[in-house]
Amino acid sequence: MFASFMINTWAVATIVAPVAGVTGFFVVLRGSAFPAHAIPKGAFAGAAGAALLGISTLLGLAVFSLLGALGIGILGRRHGRHDVATALTLVMMLALGAAFLSRTTEYEPEIYSLLFGEVLGVSSAELLPVAILGALCIVAVTALYRPLTLASAVPGIAEARGVRSHRIEICFLIVVALATAMTVPVVGALLIFSLMIGPPAAARSLTSQPARAIALSVAIALVTVWAAIAASYLSSWPVGFFVGTLSALSYATGRSWAAWHHTHTAPAAAPALRTAPDGT
Repeated sequence: MFASFMINTWAVATIVAPVAGVTGFFVVLRGSAFPAHAIPKGAFAGAAGAALLGISTLLGLAVFSLLGALGIGILGRRHGRHDVATALTLVMMLALGAAFLSRTTEYEPEIYSLLFGEVLGVSSAELLPVAILGALCIVAVTALYRPLTLASAVPGIAEARGVRSHRIEICFLIVVALATAMTVPVVGALLIFSLMIGPPAAARSLTSQPARAIALSVAIALVTVWAAIAASYLSSWPVGFFVGTLSALSYATGRSWAAWHHTHTAPAAAPALRTAPDGT
């Protein structure tokens, strides 16, 4: 499990998980699970096109992820329905993906790995691009942190303070696109949203403080990916299966703890709420 050929696996997982945890927190906070699900699926078309042309699949993922993010942002503003805009963008990119796949039969193993993840097959050449994209995501979220948090939590107040919500949304969708491009080769296009939804949602169940929730989200994402790698290595099952399962379990655990905490703290506060102002 810790042999020399696994070094790249552990390294890329340790890069990917924090980015998914940080980005995913705002995905959950903004209720943007559908775009986070649609962008990687659409970006898969870019990977298929890149494989057809014989160029880097990471480049194809990045280009189509950015195009998908911009499509969702622009169409959403014009039509006022982000769900429709997201669905239309996804349909267009999947149509292109189907066209690309129909033109080649030589890349079945690579296509499978892009759909379901192949973290055990990460090469040294992929580490630097993934690290660069990860650093860009973290820098972007850090720069957008205050207006993004305000626009996500209280959009009305954000608008009153001069925050351009549409611009913030497009910038954030671009961050999601970059995170997608770097994480699809590891987790797979069909399951990347599980890593960007499960750990952050669990973290939000455990605390309401944004900074603490982000730190918890990163920690849970790291544990999820590390445990998934170990389980995949020992069982030969796809790493994406374990990432999806463990992400769902983390969310269920977080919600269970929140329910237990609410049940045990509410009775203690109830007598104080029932006391009249005169003490009767």
